[in-house]
Amino acid sequence: MSTIGANLLMNNVVKYYKSFKAVDEVSFGVEKGEFLTILGPSGSGKTSLLKLIAGFEKINSGEILLNKENIEKKRPYERNIGMLFQNYALFPHMNIFQNIAYPLKIRKFSKDKIKEKVINMLKLVDLEGVENRYPKQLSGGQQQRVALARAIVFNPPLLLLDEPLGALDKQLRQKMQLEIKHIQQRIGITTISVTHDQEEALTMSDKVCIMNKGRIEQIDTPENIYEKPKSIFVAEFIGEINIIKGKIVQTEGKIAFIEIFNKRILKAEMDAEDQYLRGKAVSIALRPENINITLDKAQYENSMKAIVKEVIFVGDSLKVKAVNENNEEMMMKAAPSDKNLLTPGKEIILNWEITKSSLIGN
Repeated sequence: MSTIGANLLMNNVVKYYKSFKAVDEVSFGVEKGEFLTILGPSGSGKTSLLKLIAGFEKINSGEILLNKENIEKKRPYERNIGMLFQNYALFPHMNIFQNIAYPLKIRKFSKDKIKEKVINMLKLVDLEGVENRYPKQLSGGQQQRVALARAIVFNPPLLLLDEPLGALDKQLRQKMQLEIKHIQQRIGITTISVTHDQEEALTMSDKVCIMNKGRIEQIDTPENIYEKPKSIFVAEFIGEINIIKGKIVQTEGKIAFIEIFNKRILKAEMDAEDQYLRGKAVSIALRPENINITLDKAQYENSMKAIVKEVIFVGDSLKVKAVNENNEEMMMKAAPSDKNLLTPGKEIILNWEITKSSLIGN
């Protein structure tokens, strides 16, 4: 794999819009060749952050370093960053060759070099033979690949993706997620993407940055973001989850004993960074797919009774809503074959392995 990317470092970056602080002392780094996705609700600051990196907005304080060079005073074109927008922004009056060649032409590459690079890009994005067509003659997915080729043809140190797949239907979007990821890995370009699509973020990224109210909640691998959220916000923002509040009353090595309602004790495994939670109020975060449903006895150490409230068929599984002993609603997943057993009003036992939950400080 060739690597054409660069390191990016954000140090205590702040951005105000009048009195509103859109980006609040944000610091993070992106390694050379890494794919980072910034994810968060509307108003969380993710798009503002992308604009600051691109140079479309000016920071109020802090610094942005690209390959150790401070770039915040540079204009967008001086930063030499590749960008892929949701609307593709292809030139309708230019054919595909001319569209991809445009960044090279304005950088005064020779005709021979332009031809060589464009041909290589067409091969990379699997669009050989369409160079003489115009954007309106291509499908949405093909247009997206042309826009990607144009964004990377000049070997930028950094590629920014702004909701790149938002205009595509679900099936094509899922296909393009993998295509973009494979191309990014092949050329090794450092990439930062902004999206509101959780599946897209988890599928494409080496790291995911969750933002909320202008601040970073957690930066981690997709697996850790999903399985080991570090805040209630992250836990509830990514996918479906059950939150059980309690207090740590005892620890034995890596195992925490948590007292919940009715003096019931549940166990959870602590990571090294969870040691500060000893003796404190905590929440147990538990994904629906990690809960096992039984009718007569528990199979694991953690268990509680519940009453089935609703069963929803969602194709490959059943979504089971139940009310636990504390009258709190919980969500589980079950096999479609269990539909006749899990009728509303049925008493069930929810149980799960100690390692299948995570601890979050309240």
